[in-house]
Amino acid sequence: MFRKYFLAGLVLFLLQSCYLPERECGKYRTGTFKFNYEIGDTLKTGRFVRDESYSVDYYEDRIDSATVRWFNDCEFVLQDMDSKVAIQYKIISTTDSSYTFQYKSAVKDPNKKLIVKTGTAYKID
Repeated sequence: MFRKYFLAGLVLFLLQSCYLPERECGKYRTGTFKFNYEIGDTLKTGRFVRDESYSVDYYEDRIDSATVRWFNDCEFVLQDMDSKVAIQYKIISTTDSSYTFQYKSAVKDPNKKLIVKTGTAYKID
């Protein structure tokens, strides 16, 4: 009896560990997107427009521009054109209208702990 439950549990574990979230990243390389972000306790919405080479963010009455460098369909780096700060992004899952991503500093600083954050962008055009 133990063997039957053990084998059933093992099969379920193996099937679950093989699951990969859907990632159709190519359709999110360019377009107009919106995203939510928090400042203190306030939830706000921003938007950005991205083509193959540039990304322009619109939020808090500000406009930020960055260059885009794609490594593959699901990974890219944005480098701010003014401050030269670089952020690495990885699309980890997609839906029919959005993608979930992780982002972190593209430059490793041995004096700072690496923080990886997650967000979701919704394609609006």
